[in-house]
Amino acid sequence: VGPVDDDALSIEVRKDKLLGGLLAAGFDETSCVSRYQSVLYREESQHKPSPYLISRLRSYEALHKRCGPYTESYNKTLEKLKTGHHLESTDCNYLVWISFSGLGNRILTLASAFLYALLTNRVLLVDPGTDMVDLFCEPFPEVSWFLPLDFPLKNQFGSFDQKSRHCYGRMLKNNSFANSSKSISAPFVYLHLVHDYDDQDKLFFCDEDQTSLREVPWLIMKTDNYFVPSLFLIPTFEQQLSNLFPRKEAVFHLLGRYIFHPTNPVWGLITRYYQAYLAKADERIGIQIRVFDTGTGPFQHVLDQIIACTLKENLLPDISTEKPIINQSQKSKAVLVTSLSGGYFERLRDLYWEHPTVTGEVIGFYQPSHEEYQQTEKQFHNRKAWAEMYLLSLTDVLITSSWSTFGYVAQSLGGLKPWILYKPENRTAPDPPCGRVMSMEPCFHAPPFYDCKAKRGIDTGAVVPHVRHCEDMSWGLKLVDNESES
Repeated sequence: VGPVDDDALSIEVRKDKLLGGLLAAGFDETSCVSRYQSVLYREESQHKPSPYLISRLRSYEALHKRCGPYTESYNKTLEKLKTGHHLESTDCNYLVWISFSGLGNRILTLASAFLYALLTNRVLLVDPGTDMVDLFCEPFPEVSWFLPLDFPLKNQFGSFDQKSRHCYGRMLKNNSFANSSKSISAPFVYLHLVHDYDDQDKLFFCDEDQTSLREVPWLIMKTDNYFVPSLFLIPTFEQQLSNLFPRKEAVFHLLGRYIFHPTNPVWGLITRYYQAYLAKADERIGIQIRVFDTGTGPFQHVLDQIIACTLKENLLPDISTEKPIINQSQKSKAVLVTSLSGGYFERLRDLYWEHPTVTGEVIGFYQPSHEEYQQTEKQFHNRKAWAEMYLLSLTDVLITSSWSTFGYVAQSLGGLKPWILYKPENRTAPDPPCGRVMSMEPCFHAPPFYDCKAKRGIDTGAVVPHVRHCEDMSWGLKLVDNESES
């Protein structure tokens, strides 16, 4: 169903623009239209926020208001950074997220960082990078979540890596602080959680290391990973996470709907496209195509794989090449294709234009943009990318590509369990072409395989029933709900 005009809005919908208590009331609605309007474009979510999550979000908002940029507490804690002295403990500690990597990665890592801030009672501050302000509304009332441009370490963000003096992994290697059971007395610590991190950096995911980081006023984090599954393996956080998320597979779904509201220019792109091409269809299908092959597409094997998947899983009707079919069905399906290449969309569109479907259904194909290659730093490119992820999340049925964080964001925001296209080997379409995922949660691509207590390697996908290996990446980890619980 497309959105309805205001008069027809039931009291029910008006009441639930706060998404079951997930969102705080009282924002200026015109400054970020999407925050309260998104509810008109989606079915009601099956995944309600737990009362504990709602209360933690409200108390986080109060903390953010008290400690956010330019508040008295912020200015006081900033002094420590400037003087380099670890004075008496402050009433506010911070987690600074560095804007790093492509947009899909940034959305996933920002949600991970926010959850970590929630678990450790830190205030999350977001490095605006080149385009974060352009893409996302402020999620917390009254005080900004963006790191002020005059933040003293800002010009060092680009150079932070494993060799940096303040890198946690390096400090461990050099034993820069007396004893890991004691807390660190540095004014800030840099956490390197990028895919190339080493065994020392990964000790971040151990209980005793969490204890030693607890008193550090400023943690600066750079990551391109959705590291939430590993937070579920840290004993200290276990009870809190269980209370926050009785349903494990809804973690990003709930956090994403709480944090990520498209700015008005992006919301305009989303709603205009939706109204023009998707609103009137009986069913909306999203196909997200990400090809990791080198060379220019479209590749025949990828096209074959997409068609094989849609037919095998009855997501699209077959075409008839024999006889003309008198259209006996008025049902229409709108297929939204996202890809850097325009070729897949054109071939699929032509196939269903040149031949009737055996069911008589009318199938329309639409592709908002094809930018040919990823242009991570370009403003309008990222506006379109964010709009397309969001449009995919508004579909009824979704097909995504292996390893693609773009697809993960769409599925989790939409509360969808997609069919995932398995990664082709040697340019041949795999058989089976696709499979339904276990849960809508994103995959953590570079998790640690380490038992902190026993101090040896283990399979972290076999420790607890709700953290398993991903469908599209055998070494990755993702959250699932146990069959008995769902």
